[in-house]
Amino acid sequence: MGAPREIELKLQCEGDDLAELGRHPLLQSGEAVEPRVLISTYFDTAGHDLRAAGLTLRVRIDGDRHIQTVKADGAGAGLFDRPEWETDISGAEPDLTLLADTPVPAILADAEAPDVIAMFSTVVERSTRAVRYGASRLSAALDHGRIETPDGDVPLSELELELEDGTPGDLFALTQALAETVPLRLGSLSKSARGFSLIDGSLSRPSKATAIRLDEEATAGEAFRAIALACLRHLRLNEDVFLHTRAPEGLHQIRVALRRLRSAFSLFKPMLAADPAANHLREEIKRVTEPFGQARNLDVFLETTLPAEIVRRPEEPGLLDLRTRLEAERDRAHDTVIATLESQSWRGLILDLATWLETGPWRTGADAPLRDGSARDFAADVLDRFRRRIRKSGRHLDRLDAEARHEVRIASKKLRYGSEFFASLYAEKKAHKLHKTFVSALSDLQDHLGALNDMATAHTVLAGLVTGGDGAPVPGETVFAAGLAAGDGEADTKSLLKAAARAHEDLLEVKPFWR
Repeated sequence: MGAPREIELKLQCEGDDLAELGRHPLLQSGEAVEPRVLISTYFDTAGHDLRAAGLTLRVRIDGDRHIQTVKADGAGAGLFDRPEWETDISGAEPDLTLLADTPVPAILADAEAPDVIAMFSTVVERSTRAVRYGASRLSAALDHGRIETPDGDVPLSELELELEDGTPGDLFALTQALAETVPLRLGSLSKSARGFSLIDGSLSRPSKATAIRLDEEATAGEAFRAIALACLRHLRLNEDVFLHTRAPEGLHQIRVALRRLRSAFSLFKPMLAADPAANHLREEIKRVTEPFGQARNLDVFLETTLPAEIVRRPEEPGLLDLRTRLEAERDRAHDTVIATLESQSWRGLILDLATWLETGPWRTGADAPLRDGSARDFAADVLDRFRRRIRKSGRHLDRLDAEARHEVRIASKKLRYGSEFFASLYAEKKAHKLHKTFVSALSDLQDHLGALNDMATAHTVLAGLVTGGDGAPVPGETVFAAGLAAGDGEADTKSLLKAAARAHEDLLEVKPFWR
């Protein structure tokens, strides 16, 4: 018998907006429900074995009740469709004897230190509304409170919409209707994930993409959904970090998440061809985030290229003025990124994307042999196609112009992301070893092409400044320093081109891990 499942959408907002949400006409059920104070304590082993296995164990105090709950990982990125085991217990400590039907005993049996201990708690005032929308019955929980850890607390303000009976389409339709009047942002973490991230400090740090686990028997449609939701989660985690810290690495990871997401659309293009919304969403993401590239180019130049040039030419006075001017330009570029991320159109685009992933025509069409076919077979065909593209476009790589090299670089990125997305479909020992060798060779090619691309973007950055950028006159010594920086970068071009050509040849000699 399968575990009971919870289908829930989590949405973030500010405290004042949550109060406004509580007065929204769509959340007025007609039944007066008194807010309740819920105190939830989350448990794990000292080695965080449950968390590593994708499980959460909590005990919640709700009035006179003590409720023990085990949850498995959901899809993430705001949407949680996950197994859940819940039972009443007699006290505030977990009753492990009641967990026999869950995966917990097996995890604890293999743990070095199997005792479970309290990790952190949440204290929230919850107002719950029974809502009917469309043909569905939903529960809306407005939570306002805090997460408490031994190292400090953080505020908590969110809306949880749970589908009790009906279709996910109504769940998303209600969300979009609410978002038209109240600023709602797709949630990126469950309460438990936020608590653990607060403990280990990762809540305020930029984060890289995590490995995607696909079942070897998954369909292509299931694989695309899992991959796209993982990209959305990666995006939202770093979006929150950049909004609060302006950390350059946060912006970099936002752009990586966006590239991975757009690459997923490209890799699955044959499967999505019949749904026009797929191409529209991909192009809209590209259009809206175009200014992010300029901000990232300035980050790279100021953090990598210019410091190396200052070390190379410490006596050149114009380099310091160049840095000051580019730092001001970067601040303006970051302001543009922040304005985009804080806009209603951006929040709406992310909700539109999540809605489409769950309810779009690509999922609901009856005759979809590619979508319903094997993800492993689909992946092999896709990876073959992009490998052939790199083979053809990268011929005589050291003689190609910058635009042609850029095309090879884009194709290699898509092949790299595809290799990461589909890795778990090829879990056999031999395939795993081939995967490491293949990705290493592909990374080598990307590194060289990336360095060449950084040189090209450095020219763009410097040209914008020297031609007047913000309209202010540029001193002659600064113009001279910019010219030196550009020239010094060009000195490495020939060696990088030769290295890239060798890396291209090496890659084509590596046996594909998917065949």
